[in-house]
Amino acid sequence: MFVLGIDPGLTRTGYGVLEARGSRVRAIAVGVIRTDPKVAIGERLVELRRDLSSIIEEYRPDEVAMEEVFVNRNLHTATSVGRASGVVLMTAAEAGLRIAEYTPTAVKMALTGYGAADKTQVGRVISMRLGLGEVPTPADAADALAVALCHLQGIPMRRAVERAT
Repeated sequence: MFVLGIDPGLTRTGYGVLEARGSRVRAIAVGVIRTDPKVAIGERLVELRRDLSSIIEEYRPDEVAMEEVFVNRNLHTATSVGRASGVVLMTAAEAGLRIAEYTPTAVKMALTGYGAADKTQVGRVISMRLGLGEVPTPADAADALAVALCHLQGIPMRRAVERAT
């Protein structure tokens, strides 16, 4: 199974593709989609959609896991992330992909057992579990891998619940 993890943002959208075979999980791709803040917002959203579509076409994920938009004190940042999240949701849905959203706290809890873990702790867990030499940078890329790993970790329980209902 291939999972595309996404940490949405208008300037930087992190992405990570993980492959799971049994209990083995490995990173296939990790990076960021960047848009230029000097360009009009509409054009930036089109660029995000185009680049995300290319990633989906290249790696053909089975599902998408995305960090959920959370309330931010900075209204401008929250609006930008909300716009990027909408593009991610639309692009994944158009590709026929199942989409799951996770709060940052849920991702941290799933990976470290502590919902208030800092980025350093989460990064170490990602590196260790995926056998990476170092934590991916920038943080948006590492966060995308974290959300994908969180999603993969919860699949057995979700499938059991689906079978039971």
